[in-house]
Amino acid sequence: MSILGKEESGKLKGKRVAIVATEGFEQVELTKPKKALEDAGAQVDVIAPKAGIKSGKIKGWDMTDWGESVKVDVELSEAKEGSYDALLLPGGVMSPDKLRMDPQAVAFIKSFFTANKPVAAICHGSWTLIEADVVRGKTLTSWPSLQTDLRNAGAKWVDQEVVEDNGLVTSRKPDDLPAFNKTVIELFSRATQHAAA
Repeated sequence: MSILGKEESGKLKGKRVAIVATEGFEQVELTKPKKALEDAGAQVDVIAPKAGIKSGKIKGWDMTDWGESVKVDVELSEAKEGSYDALLLPGGVMSPDKLRMDPQAVAFIKSFFTANKPVAAICHGSWTLIEADVVRGKTLTSWPSLQTDLRNAGAKWVDQEVVEDNGLVTSRKPDDLPAFNKTVIELFSRATQHAAA
């Protein structure tokens, strides 16, 4: 069953979205946006570094314990920014912490900003944006414990459900997912239409 309203259904038809994660991603912060994007018509690929993949999957973290595994569509070493219209970064503590220490992941994330493609990050997902040096001068939100890191990296941090600033959408936590998903679909549809024009 679709979690979207009629106005969002089909909005991303023909678009490809990359989700970058590894072991320990916050389960709902990957699965719910992925479903919302697919319901809006996008093709969504889960991309992960080889080290985190076990039997073609990566394992999620469900609030307080290990959760379900999600199928990996593309290994990070094979992923190219040019194949995608937009990027989504789920949170959780473990996944973004591992990704920000992976030069290949950081370079892949940075390439979307270089290409002026839309990016969305929730919770601790912004850790990787700090490492990619792409938050300077931007207004964004995150899990509250990242606010000092983000400010030190040159961002303006605000405590809001969802923030959109110049092609970047951010949210704080799983409770923000309805607003996050709606804003992400809106941004991705606008930006990709503009890019295709």
